[in-house]
Amino acid sequence: MKGTALSTSLFEPIRLRELDIPNRVWMAPMCQYSADSDGENIGAPNDWHLQHYVSRAVGGAGLVMAEATGVSFEGRISPNDLGLWNDVQTRAFTRLVDQIRSHGAVAAIQLAHAGRKASTAPPWEGEGPVGAWTPLGASPVPFDEDHAVPHELTREELRGIAAQFAESAKRSLEAGFEVVEVHGAHGYLLSSFLSPFANRREDEYGGSFENRVRFPLEVVDAVREVWPERLPVLFRVSATDWAGDDGWTPDDTVRLAPLLAAHGVDLLDVSSGGNVPHARVASGPGYQVPFASRVKHETGMAVGAVGLITEPAQAAKILADDEADVVLLGRELLRDPYWPRRAARELGVAATERPVAAPPQYARS
Repeated sequence: MKGTALSTSLFEPIRLRELDIPNRVWMAPMCQYSADSDGENIGAPNDWHLQHYVSRAVGGAGLVMAEATGVSFEGRISPNDLGLWNDVQTRAFTRLVDQIRSHGAVAAIQLAHAGRKASTAPPWEGEGPVGAWTPLGASPVPFDEDHAVPHELTREELRGIAAQFAESAKRSLEAGFEVVEVHGAHGYLLSSFLSPFANRREDEYGGSFENRVRFPLEVVDAVREVWPERLPVLFRVSATDWAGDDGWTPDDTVRLAPLLAAHGVDLLDVSSGGNVPHARVASGPGYQVPFASRVKHETGMAVGAVGLITEPAQAAKILADDEADVVLLGRELLRDPYWPRRAARELGVAATERPVAAPPQYARS
């Protein structure tokens, strides 16, 4: 298969604005729940994050994206989440970014606000509410019967949160990140504004599609205003609530995509779910790829596909079939940090054709 479109598409560079990303195998953001929960280093990346992310850069991912990083104390999912709102955190991220970039990968960060799903325990501790702070939401509608009722955000508070996203974006740039992704998926704050299941507001931020997309677009505007014109902004979306026509649907995602593009988003990272507990998800290999493909073909927007993409030939075919522009690997990169290098070998891509070179210490392999 060497030299074919199928074998090489994963390892072709992609240009977003003025940024060249060396290949199309990207590390998806995955929460590690491993930051300090109190003290002066609260929310700052530590040695765990350093080895975790840098090993994926060494492994050949073209872009390494730091997990959902809270734009405020209250914006974190758990007390052990990363955050980026103070100088200590900024300095710690600078060290992390320097190491990612030293191995040829582009460093990206996902900025997030957990909204009504905040103040919960890590998955290995049950994910239940811990009551460390009051969660915030579009409406006073808890995620499920076990979660706390969120405080309904006022207009003034919404402006404040948009400003927090902008401040975290400025700090991201100071730390050296070249890509910022706004987290609008999985039932967290921005996603909850999009979904009728979580958004019951009767003001200009609720009700119609145009009203429900208003706050996410305002956050994108706030980030884009402080982010350099030459560098890309991404947006992660849940393409569907997996709950029928009464929730957020793939049709809604197709409507949202050109609005995001008009507000300065350069690539849509297409995931799904998270707004409805116990949703019936039609899971399987590549199960979310059709959502990304719809956006790409119906709007012309660049898209990333994610979700049970595990095999090199599968990933290469997604790109060769023009279903997405990049693939983002999550759990598979947890299992195998060197998946991109293995994929290149299995697909017959010569080492000299791989945009991310192996460290000389590993060249013999």
